[in-house]
Amino acid sequence: MTAFGPDPWQRAQSALAQRHLPEAERLLEAVLATEPGHVQARVLLAGICLARGRLRAACAHLTQATRALPDDATTVCRVAQALLRVGESTALRECLSHPAVARCHDGAMLATFAHLQQSLGEHEQALSLMDRARALGHDNADFRYFRSVQLQFNGRLDEAERELESCLRLGPTYGRAWLTLARLRKQTPQRNHLDDIGRQLARVAADSQDHSALEFARYKELEDLGAYEDAWKALEHANAIMHRQLRHDPRKEQALHAALIAACDAAFLQSAPAPAPASAADGPTPIFVLGLPRSGTTVVDRILGNHSQVVSAGELNDFAHQLRWQADAPGQPLVDEVILERLRGLDFAEIGRRYLAQTAWRAQGRGYFVDKLPANFLVAGLIAKALPQAVILHLARDPMDVCFSNYRALFGNSYAYSYDLQALAAHYASYRRLMAHWRQALPGRILDVDYQALVTDPEAEAGRILDFCGLAREAHCTDLVRNTAPVSTLSSAQVREGIHARGLAEWKRYERQLQPLREALEPFAAPEAR
Repeated sequence: MTAFGPDPWQRAQSALAQRHLPEAERLLEAVLATEPGHVQARVLLAGICLARGRLRAACAHLTQATRALPDDATTVCRVAQALLRVGESTALRECLSHPAVARCHDGAMLATFAHLQQSLGEHEQALSLMDRARALGHDNADFRYFRSVQLQFNGRLDEAERELESCLRLGPTYGRAWLTLARLRKQTPQRNHLDDIGRQLARVAADSQDHSALEFARYKELEDLGAYEDAWKALEHANAIMHRQLRHDPRKEQALHAALIAACDAAFLQSAPAPAPASAADGPTPIFVLGLPRSGTTVVDRILGNHSQVVSAGELNDFAHQLRWQADAPGQPLVDEVILERLRGLDFAEIGRRYLAQTAWRAQGRGYFVDKLPANFLVAGLIAKALPQAVILHLARDPMDVCFSNYRALFGNSYAYSYDLQALAAHYASYRRLMAHWRQALPGRILDVDYQALVTDPEAEAGRILDFCGLAREAHCTDLVRNTAPVSTLSSAQVREGIHARGLAEWKRYERQLQPLREALEPFAAPEAR
């Protein structure tokens, strides 16, 4: 007997409370030795494994837990949240289909299940769960905001606007809601929210993310009204708040990208089997659509989603999760120093097999699915190595257009480089060097899609894309209005309007203020290689 008491389960919890992780792990293993179906023990063990840097063991415990789930929505929810954390998408989906979810009558828990369903890109199901929660009386400002976002993703824009307005009556300084409301449509002198936003700016906590979001909203509405000088001041202020919070370090990022280039020479990347002819027996073919955020990836995704053989799966983190699983390295970034240290010892064929095992369900029986995570440009070469059958499409957009489009967006804690013009220019330069390296090391594996060509001659550019993917050309692929599938990106409202060229050269409204950015990007003014 130890100081933690006689019962191993109670002793394990006491050890955990005191952060004695090795002792807690030993005791929990003892619990499982006598009761292999003890779900709570497996969840706690998974957390310990993650804390001690063992991702594979954590995944194993959680997938085992899904095989012994009790008829208890609370436990199912806890396991599902843990599965999301480690990227076990297939097991998470199975978990969410447990009968306890269908029988759940706890509104707050149903809202949590809806968040989990959203993480899988299943937005219709997420909205259905939210509606069940609302029918049970669950209600607060956060819930209404989340529901408005789901309505927007599902194309119900008028309902989304009404839900946002009701959210703001409950939480008036909720900056994200004001920004989402501003983005839903073009504001007019007769119908805008500038007075309301001004009142909330006087009440919001200074230098908070709500403060930044309100300034982004103010910028959007002022720009819609043509008040460009005041719009720029609001945009500059909004970005300065986020930059102070996140403290992005361009030199660290550049060093990481340089180390990735050095580790991934052509010999390393090409030491993989040649692409085999695709067949139905091999499973669906992934189409990776990547590039900087706001470069047109959603437009290409929607074009492909109109094809009879393609399903749009959304922005997936599955490749990063499988890269980390193979490296046995918990973490959030796509690539970090630990991944680089272990890169040469990874089994890329296994990464590819596990990626497909986690994602094949998304194709819904069709031959292709689209994985549209812009940040995958960072690992495009590793994707090509792990998945020789994959199609890789890279969106190339004018440097000033894409950088300004990043600067005017609020990405939260993602894409921290985007909140400072110098950091933005440095990131763009590093991104271009990395893409040039992937092209040189993997000739012919990546198709560069020019955004300007896409929006000015969509039929021709869509034809190039379909040809590269090995897909037959079909009528109406460029008619984005007919694509009613949910879409969850920042441009989820705009993309339903169809393809247009209004986004070209929008930065010129602020040419004077953006002159330092323009000078920094001058070396990249020529179009990228095609």
